[in-house]
Amino acid sequence: MERQLEAFCAHLRNERQVSEHTQLAYRRDLESVLAFCTKSGIESWNALQIQHLRQLIARQHHQGQSSRSLARLLSAVRGLYRYLNREGHCSHDPANGLSAPKGERRLPKTLDTDRALQLLEGAVEDEFLARRDQAMLELFYSSGLRLSELTSLNLEQLDLPGGLVQVHGKGSKTRVLPIGRKAREALEHWLPLRAGSGPQDGAVFVSQQGRRLGPRAIQLRVQAAGARELGQNLHPHMLRHSFASHLLESSQDLRAVQEMLGHADIATTQIYTHLDFQHLAAVYDSAHPRAKRSKGSDS
Repeated sequence: MERQLEAFCAHLRNERQVSEHTQLAYRRDLESVLAFCTKSGIESWNALQIQHLRQLIARQHHQGQSSRSLARLLSAVRGLYRYLNREGHCSHDPANGLSAPKGERRLPKTLDTDRALQLLEGAVEDEFLARRDQAMLELFYSSGLRLSELTSLNLEQLDLPGGLVQVHGKGSKTRVLPIGRKAREALEHWLPLRAGSGPQDGAVFVSQQGRRLGPRAIQLRVQAAGARELGQNLHPHMLRHSFASHLLESSQDLRAVQEMLGHADIATTQIYTHLDFQHLAAVYDSAHPRAKRSKGSDS
């Protein structure tokens, strides 16, 4: 079983070329399934049946695993069995027909427009770190990039005169996004400073030693900006969520927001309609003459 699991992981890496993050997540999930099989006396993937998998899901749910984590585990199992069936090792899929227990759907946290402007419109010192971090923040919020997309971004993907950036997203899919005026200006201030660091490759965002910034370094810089400018926790995905929410709020064009975010399924994008409704409800509560009861009213 371990050998077949390793072969599947190699398949993900070499043939499907999924991201390293997805590879690690699938490996962790499938190793937990393998540990369950070992403990339960299940000696082959062909012997794992739907009732066993249902028992594992129920146990992990009881131990506090989120619905999202369990759905990912089932997705990993389905991927494994598609591979095993194709290779002739199995002829069934124990995850077929199973779904994760439904959990409470948490809406993503966003900055409102005023807080986003507060973050981005402060004075920026004309120095390496300040200009670099400002350019990263502006690009996150201007174009809705994922952390992995900004980390892997190279100079050749930028078209500043045209106000465009080409992004390589999930599943090796490419999309072209607009870059707002403020983000273009921030990048134009940053790129000459970047050139002076002796960059080691074509990365847009580099350290003072010229090395490409990794995901953790970018997360820490965004977190520091949130603490300094807003006095709150801030992470890259919050800027992506804010981009999507504010764009939908203004345009009401769900399909366009889906395209810009690179969502394969519009259902993923629809969560922002809930955020938009919250905004509309707040406007109603504050502005509509019939929204609030008068003080002292009993009816």
